[in-house]
Amino acid sequence: MKTRRGACYSCHESAAAEAPEMHRRKRRRTAMEAAGCAAVGDMFEDLPDDLLVSILADVAASARSPADLAGAIMTCKRFRELGQSKVVLAKVSPRCLAVRAKSWSDSAHRFLQGCADAGNLDACYLLGMIRFYCLGSRGSGAALMAAAAVGGHREALYSLAVIQFNGSGGSKDDRDLRAGAALCARAASLGHVDALRELGHCLQDGYGVRRSLLDGRRLLIQANARELAAAVTTSASLLRAAAGSGKASRRHSCLLSDFGCRAAAAAAGEAHAANRFLVEWFALRPLGAESSPAPAPAPAEEGGGLRLCSHALCGRPETRRHEFRRCSVCGVVNYCSRACQALHWKMAHKAECTPMDRWLDGANANPNPNAVAGAGDAAVAAPAL
Repeated sequence: MKTRRGACYSCHESAAAEAPEMHRRKRRRTAMEAAGCAAVGDMFEDLPDDLLVSILADVAASARSPADLAGAIMTCKRFRELGQSKVVLAKVSPRCLAVRAKSWSDSAHRFLQGCADAGNLDACYLLGMIRFYCLGSRGSGAALMAAAAVGGHREALYSLAVIQFNGSGGSKDDRDLRAGAALCARAASLGHVDALRELGHCLQDGYGVRRSLLDGRRLLIQANARELAAAVTTSASLLRAAAGSGKASRRHSCLLSDFGCRAAAAAAGEAHAANRFLVEWFALRPLGAESSPAPAPAPAEEGGGLRLCSHALCGRPETRRHEFRRCSVCGVVNYCSRACQALHWKMAHKAECTPMDRWLDGANANPNPNAVAGAGDAAVAAPAL
């Protein structure tokens, strides 16, 4: 190759001449990038803490899972420090607090405790339920639920009502029916459907309140109407989501109300996070296992042990033997409340309930095995007719 003056040089000489210039350009570009990063870092450090705390509080309030807030806090050291602020922890959303039983750990316990100390009512209720029913710490669990109830948390009010009705954590003499009915009335006034249904049954039966069949039936009708409205709203949102995604949505229905009104069944994911935690906790830990921190309920088949509420979405266990009421017909299922009994009856137990007492009475009255088998077949066939 020739230059303008006609001098010749080889390709190797040209590359050697251009290499220092390329290195100088690279060093200059690297220096400019470092200066830009330093400027951005200085701008971030200059931001006031109040502004960053406000941003993290908005992230916590809108988080849809614990991973959303954890991802934001782990971004940098400053976010990790400011993420422990009470302003942030007080606004953590219920979905962000919804820890799973399989992921339970000391760090999750500390996180919920920090949120509860910051005044987060959902954290108070969730941690209170976990301590009361799963960890066996009855006093601190009840105190946390009471703190949430004082703040107007309707789920905490209803759970405390169930504890008062059953005398959970104590003896049968510790039951306070009037206090349970009052807590149910407060929760029902805040829109809790199960509390409204429980109060309706209390009025019908005179359980803790003066008996009034008319008022009780009126409250049950209101509970059914609210349940139906919620089911219709949920179905409409699912249909809109299915239409937006172009996929067909098929939803099964079952009888949920006390008077046979057909409404869409609530999905398991729609249960409260505390109830989902209880269900998962006792499903993951074998009943009667020594590793369980709290006395684990025994299976329903083994007489004499503690039992879980038969309503699949409840998860509450007994705290003493024979605490829950049992079905008067079959004696197999048991419930922590009449609201759970009404829901489970319409969802499943209506088709499963069989008069076991009649079979046992027939077996004792007639020792002939052939005759007992015939009586059992007739008893089974009667509900089907």
